[in-house]
Amino acid sequence: MKKEYIKKIVRVKYSKIAKNSDCGCGNNFTCCNASLSAEEISKSIGYSEEEINSASEANLGLGCGNPVALSTIKEGDVVLDLGSGAGFDAFLAAKKVGNKGKVIGLDMTEAMIRKAKENVERYGYKNVEFKLGEIEHMPIEANTIDVIISNCVINLSPDKKRVFSEAYRVLKDGGKMFISDIVLLEELTQEQRNDKELIAGCVGGAILKDEYIKLIQNAGFKVKVLAEDKKISKRQYNGIKLESLKIEARK
Repeated sequence: MKKEYIKKIVRVKYSKIAKNSDCGCGNNFTCCNASLSAEEISKSIGYSEEEINSASEANLGLGCGNPVALSTIKEGDVVLDLGSGAGFDAFLAAKKVGNKGKVIGLDMTEAMIRKAKENVERYGYKNVEFKLGEIEHMPIEANTIDVIISNCVINLSPDKKRVFSEAYRVLKDGGKMFISDIVLLEELTQEQRNDKELIAGCVGGAILKDEYIKLIQNAGFKVKVLAEDKKISKRQYNGIKLESLKIEARK
């Protein structure tokens, strides 16, 4: 399947989500039948009630972990959120970096960027900005980012090798990347690989765990596995052999 076709599938799906007319990654198999709310999903993957309430309009229940909680973000840092959506993780990171720091949210879906910018106005953040762009071609200067976060997004990319290469480029020496993402524990069938809903739902484009880690290492990172959530398979993905992998990668 061609890369641009995959991106189109993802872009269309998340445009609908931004307009509140569809569901996506973290709740692909649940919110459409209303079995779990965005808040319930967020609690199940590691967000506190305080975090959820602090930016509830930005929480679309799309993640598979809480990369901000896993991170070492500190005051004054410049943070890049890959696939920032409506801005939920970016706003949580903004609280950690403070007025001396900055958070940049990057998303390839115009509707999501519009929603995120509306949320900036709603919550009054002065240290957050959102940029339209692809994570395979980041509109960010080299060696300018202290911390990268990403939540259930890189699995959607048809060129993960390029994503990790770009992440390495934009990070400062010693910078870190904190990822929560869906990885496979067993290979999918070709039918599953070609299923549009599975592609947009963080499954069809996912790769095996060992392959995922190897791609990050090959980009130059030192990788540390922080946690693995296998129970997410039954909670949100109808028992497909996958997990939410939490990683720290250091340049």
